Formats: sequence, C-alpha cells, structure tokens
Amino acid sequence: MGEATKAINNRVKRRIIGLTGGIATGKSTVSSYLSSQYGLPVLDADIYARKAVEKGGRILDAIAHRYGQKMLLPDGSLDRKQLGSIIFQNAAEKQWVEAQIHPFVRAQFAKVAKTYSPDQVLVYSIPLLFEANLTHLVTEVWVVYCQPAQQKQRLTQRNQLLETEAVARINSQMDLRQKCERADYVLDNSTTKESLFARIDRIMGDNTHQNETYQNEV
Repeated sequence: MGEATKAINNRVKRRIIGLTGGIATGKSTVSSYLSSQYGLPVLDADIYARKAVEKGGRILDAIAHRYGQKMLLPDGSLDRKQLGSIIFQNAAEKQWVEAQIHPFVRAQFAKVAKTYSPDQVLVYSIPLLFEANLTHLVTEVWVVYCQPAQQKQRLTQRNQLLETEAVARINSQMDLRQKCERADYVLDNSTTKESLFARIDRIMGDNTHQNETYQNEV
C-alpha cells in the first residue's frame, strides 16, 4: 500500500490522483491520456509554478533581489535557464526558491479544485509530490517510471542539455526507485505508449467503482 493510501483517514474524500515521477519520465504523456481518454481535469503544478514567477509579481521580485538582475530577460521575465544553473547545483538555493513558489502552487490547487463538482475525479500533476510533502493533497499516488539511461537521454534531448546538466537535474529530485516504493501504482514508461496506456486502462478499470464514493476535500 502506497504512502498516500496510508495517509487517508476514515473520512470519505474526493478521488484525487497524484501523478508524479522523475523529470522526463513521461508524466505529460500520462496526463494527456487521462484527459483525452477519460475526460479527467489535470491540475498541473508546473503551470502554477510558472504563473507564480510571472513578470511583475512578488515572487519574481524576490528572486531578482536575491540573485540580481541577471535573473531577468530583457523583457523583465524570468531567465529560467539562468535560475536553473543556480538551483540545480545548490540544494540550499533550490530549497529557498521552492519555499517562495510552493505556497502559491498549493493555493492554486485549492482554488481550482473548488470549481469542480464534489464527485469529479481530479488529477494533480506534481513532479515534487514527495519532495514538497504534498501527498496529503491526494488520495492515491501514481509514479511514472522509466530506466535511468532513458530518463537521462530523454531529458538531454528534450531540454538540449549537456549530460552533466541533465544528471544534476535528475539528482536534484528524490531517487526514482524510492518514489516507486512509496507509490500506489507504478506506470512503466520504458517500452511503448501502447503498453503504458494499457497499464493506465487497467488501473482506471480497477478503480471505476470508486468514482461515486469520493467527495470534495482539498
């Protein structure tokens, strides 16, 4: 039994799938499938995190004050590559930045979830679900997994990174095997999309009966 399931108390909750995994393991692929195939709303922590540091906002101002104007592009928006070069090499600075952003992200989840009916199953896509101690927000945890070599290759190609940069980003997160050990469901994305989608279908089939028993709690 996964950590999220253990954390659920005796009160009946809305069903909320906590989707996580390692960077570049395929979370977006799973999110898209759950949205298109099952019509599930996907609340994405990455989108809220980007909103948190929008130009002119308090959090971006705090980042620029801490690291200097080099953190800003000519148009005044955040230079994500510049910030990444700092936080993925320095755990203390990464923790500081996340402490600025995470409260905003949590507030967005609560706000958006309330716009849906109490019996609507939701997907919370949260890359740092474990690292940020947010498992209490969900009723089950799905971890998307792939082989370490695949993860590094996908990240290097997707983000056009050097191998050392990709490794630093991977190492900044909890070990993927530890996430799998704490999951309710592990989705292996090491082979084909067809295999991945079949795994999702089996999980959704096993849990379809739960849809009517969950009610709103955020």
